[in-house]
Amino acid sequence: MGNPKNAFYAQSGGVTAVINASACGVIQTVRQNTDKIANLYAGANGIIGALTEDLIDTSQESDADIAALRHTPSGAFGSCRYKLKGLEDNRAEYERLIEVFKAHDIAYFFYNGGGDSADTCHKVSQISQSLDYPIQAIHIPKTVDNDLPITDNCPGFGSVAKYIAVSTREASFDVRSMARTSTKVFVIEVMGRNAGWIAAAGGLASDQDNDIPVVILFPEVEFDEQSFLAKVKEKVESYGYCSVVVSEGAHWPDGKFLAEQGTRDAFGHAQLGGAAPVVANMIKDAFGYKFHWAVADYLQRAARHVASATDVEQAYALGKAAVDFALAGENAIMPTVVRTSEVPYAWEIGKASLADVANVEKFMPAEYISNDGFGITDACRQYLLPLIEGEDYPPYKNGLPDYVVLKNIALEKRLKKKFAL
Repeated sequence: MGNPKNAFYAQSGGVTAVINASACGVIQTVRQNTDKIANLYAGANGIIGALTEDLIDTSQESDADIAALRHTPSGAFGSCRYKLKGLEDNRAEYERLIEVFKAHDIAYFFYNGGGDSADTCHKVSQISQSLDYPIQAIHIPKTVDNDLPITDNCPGFGSVAKYIAVSTREASFDVRSMARTSTKVFVIEVMGRNAGWIAAAGGLASDQDNDIPVVILFPEVEFDEQSFLAKVKEKVESYGYCSVVVSEGAHWPDGKFLAEQGTRDAFGHAQLGGAAPVVANMIKDAFGYKFHWAVADYLQRAARHVASATDVEQAYALGKAAVDFALAGENAIMPTVVRTSEVPYAWEIGKASLADVANVEKFMPAEYISNDGFGITDACRQYLLPLIEGEDYPPYKNGLPDYVVLKNIALEKRLKKKFAL
């Protein structure tokens, strides 16, 4: 059989509260199978680390530090927003990957990210056939947007959903206290470019024990200013106050985002940010209500202190499954979460072909959005609640979460040729 080969792992796209739990699952599983995978090298800043041969030797990290990744947010090895072009458009990138893989005897490629990362992983998986280099590429799902297809949900989403549900409830308690003489409307802007899963989580703030007036603006529902203002007025007149959860992807009927800044990110997506003040001022101009607004931004995806236990468990399990699938000979697949029971909630690991995942977005189904377009249905609530269930607190030291920072010792470069991005 020959000597065992090495593996490459990298994190891509916006990081989450639990992406490092997936990294922990990958690394610990590799360490349990050293007869099959000799070592795991992490890419510094995602796929860029592979192209520039900036590799991190994870064998230099202690077992304790790797275990601590499970409760540490953000990306331990650095992430990136960099999308590989097709082989026919930039053959040099793929030839460079092969040079680096050959130099470091890498036969396994694990890429931890969202939809664009699935596309990158799919392209790498085709190297075996297109350029005759044996590589097994497995995509590990991650995205707070929860918009990857086939999998029931995506690691990172459960924790951001919990954060938004908690924050909306807590802020609503605050506004209710002040509404008689001060603030009557609180607006919180959440992530979600095209899919309203995170915004929907704000609807969980209200339940049979906590009757809270929440108005949600989804990307899936075209924004109608008059209907929205009428709904806010109705809530304020009934309750004395109102909370609004607006997705950054909320848009006018012509498709223009409420939050569009006129700039684009590395993937060509519109750069968003600013829907909350637009909506808040709209309400102020119409009714004169005093308001406060906030943008959850990085806070929502970095909040490991309030992570969902379900999310942490699934993130770790999918990292472990990626290695198990690779060792079983799989290529061009993504491990998935399969919901096997609603009550009691139960799930298992499945798999999906990357050809069916790459560049496909999963939106909120119509049956999850209330008839008026401003709330969630019982079906949506049933879907969401298990995903935010349970607490998995990190250890604390001196009153603060005790997170690990890896040494990230660089592997010695073996190629003289540098690669220009």
